[in-house]
Amino acid sequence: MSPQDDDLLAFIDEPEGGSSPPPRRMWTVLIVDDDEDVHESTRFALRGLEIEQRGLRLLHAHSGNECIEVLRTEHDVAVVLLDVVMESSTAGLLTVDRIRNELGRGKTRIILRTGQPGQAPEIDTIRRYDINDYKTKSELTRNKLYTALTTAVRSYAQLCALDESRRGLEQVVVSSHHLMAHDGLQGFASGVITQIASLLGIPCEGLVCASTSAPSAAITPERLRIIAAAGCFSGLVQRPVSEIGNPTIIDSLTRCLREQRNLLTERSLTLCFRGHDEARFAAFVDSPGPLGEVDRHLLEVFCTNISLCADNVELVSRLRSLAFTDTLLGLPNRSALIERIDLRPREGGAPPFNLALIDIDRFAETNDMFGHDYGDRLLAAIASRLRTALPRSCMVARISGDIFAVLGEEQIVSPDGLVALFADPFVIDGIERLVSVCMGFAHCGDEHGSGADLIKDASIALKRAKARGQNRHAFYTLEIGEETRAHTRMLHELQQAFGNAELSLAFQPQISLHDGHPVGVEALLRWRRRDGSFVSPADFIPVAERSGMITTLGAWVLRKALAALVQIQAAGFAHLRMAVNVSPVQLAAPGFAALLLDALAESGVAPQHLELEITESVAVMGTARSSALLEEIRALGVQIAVDDFGTGFSSLSYLDQLPLDRLKIDRAFVALLDSGRPGARIAEMIVPLGHCLDITVLAEGVEHPHQAERLHAMGCDEAQGFLFAKPMAVEPLLEWLHAQPGVAP
Repeated sequence: MSPQDDDLLAFIDEPEGGSSPPPRRMWTVLIVDDDEDVHESTRFALRGLEIEQRGLRLLHAHSGNECIEVLRTEHDVAVVLLDVVMESSTAGLLTVDRIRNELGRGKTRIILRTGQPGQAPEIDTIRRYDINDYKTKSELTRNKLYTALTTAVRSYAQLCALDESRRGLEQVVVSSHHLMAHDGLQGFASGVITQIASLLGIPCEGLVCASTSAPSAAITPERLRIIAAAGCFSGLVQRPVSEIGNPTIIDSLTRCLREQRNLLTERSLTLCFRGHDEARFAAFVDSPGPLGEVDRHLLEVFCTNISLCADNVELVSRLRSLAFTDTLLGLPNRSALIERIDLRPREGGAPPFNLALIDIDRFAETNDMFGHDYGDRLLAAIASRLRTALPRSCMVARISGDIFAVLGEEQIVSPDGLVALFADPFVIDGIERLVSVCMGFAHCGDEHGSGADLIKDASIALKRAKARGQNRHAFYTLEIGEETRAHTRMLHELQQAFGNAELSLAFQPQISLHDGHPVGVEALLRWRRRDGSFVSPADFIPVAERSGMITTLGAWVLRKALAALVQIQAAGFAHLRMAVNVSPVQLAAPGFAALLLDALAESGVAPQHLELEITESVAVMGTARSSALLEEIRALGVQIAVDDFGTGFSSLSYLDQLPLDRLKIDRAFVALLDSGRPGARIAEMIVPLGHCLDITVLAEGVEHPHQAERLHAMGCDEAQGFLFAKPMAVEPLLEWLHAQPGVAP
């Protein structure tokens, strides 16, 4: 091949024109990838090439299932070039499982390919299955692809040739599996010694392995190191080969690695295992007698397989590094932290320790304002300070985007000690920046749960700290844990209740204080368990909001309320409006206006008959953002009301800026009317305030006639409460409406 052949595979169309007929006997290679460009580029790269004087016959599949169907009819596929990520992130590995176990295709060689290094197979998967090679698509040059295929095809050919003549061939494949279980080259080399002895039925004595990555001409006994040994040579590990003291072994190992070939004599054999990038090692076997022809062939197959395994050992080490290291900062990641905590009890006599999770305040806004590159450099600066300032006994890890973890003795990993590390500003691009953090702590004594459990406890404490504001910290306690578990149980029950139709709507009339006639109804969500007991909305609505389930519930409530309004209007009460409560979480969700428009269109209700009740907390979205969203909703014709006014944000400025139709005085202020207690005059202030802004005022929780009279005297426009009617289902509501004087159609 010319040097130009070593360019990265180009994703180009195959040129027009025919090609020469393929040789009569060909190696069959199955390409499995969901990207058609990969098929084309592979076909282009391999066109006209031969391996062992045989051409290549290419088959194509675009999914794992299609691959299996091809292999059911094609029984002589030498190599499968298999994409890791196809119809799912695990499609490649599931296909490997089916090829090996369902189809029983043990001889077919499998080379994994992926365009996403982060999608590399798990270590235990590589150990469990006979995965023969792994490449990222970006590193596959034409030469390297040809080399990988040649190695795999030769392995396949030798497996096929010896399959029926030697039962020991099965042990060769088994040996490859066993060797892949070793971590690092030294463990792998020790396994090679054991497997050779087992394969040939000889004592595990007098075996030495040496490794080198130096050019052949530079190989000398002094430069070769013993990486594994057995028997009388076991004490020489990590020493130069020149110290073996046996000239025959020294010469055999040196020649084998210089000449890159196996050396066979009547009393010994020296095997060469060559991997990618010139890395190689050799094993010397002091045989009690000459080897037969079959054993020689078995060793050739063994060497071919082990050469591939040697590369995969490096892959396993690399994958382990990726699995336990944060690639951006070079810190241990969540998996490494869990492993460290899980191993800690075995260290014996370890003092009690703390785990701290550190979350950077307003980091998302920093990214939005200055860019992700700036954010990455800020993370790197924080990681550097933590590693530098804390003793080596502390473990510093990054477990998610802007959350660091510190594991160490409790007197070191403490709020005072860690907060002090953020007292000085960080310098990014020559500009000083002060950083505040929230921290969650979990303490661990002699007996503790798993690492995952401890991280979960610290996460619960961190959420508690963040709920209090910026620059806060909290310790995990049993009480906090029980509260969190209760929240989780409530959420689980709520999800089941929603699926089991335990949720329903009740409707409470809203009355005009000017003429006493109904002007609307408010839809209220109710949860009645199967045993007949009710769950208060004050208990389950916050759970739904914190979990995000409120968006699903809210959409269901909106559609149910509009369907009820259609029924009410059909009964002759076309003038009534339907008020539906909307959470700030719903409003902030993308596409809320579109959801609202779809629900109106689906029901056929005119927009002016729908009112959305928001709370004052919507102001935390920001006046500009909330105003724009509410203007969009109001432009549809939908009315906007502020529920529980006076108990939340209560900024007069947002009242003047938001497009509002109605203020609802909270029931707490209504209850204080004429009481002379603090807060009694709030309602008197809200009514003229609303009227000054051309906003209708409605009072909630009216239970006594004197309250209604007082509100009417104050100029309040509307009211609702038990004085007029309790919340009820649609059918009782219709009966109630028909019974109202001057209202029945």
